[in-house]
Amino acid sequence: MNNDLLFKEIEKLPENLKDELFNYIQYLKSKAAKEKYNLALLSESSLQKDWLKPEEDEAWNDL
Repeated sequence: MNNDLLFKEIEKLPENLKDELFNYIQYLKSKAAKEKYNLALLSESSLQKDWLKPEEDEAWNDL
């Protein structure tokens, strides 16, 4: 998507729709952040088996 074209279309919107668009953008950003967080939580359980090894504790002792 061309940013200039997008900005031109936004400029044409009435103020109340700009407010709605802004709210939608905030929603999309929040949704993306939540999905990223959920993905991290899902990967945590699979990585946990390696994190709990004594060798892993040993590797981090000096930090």
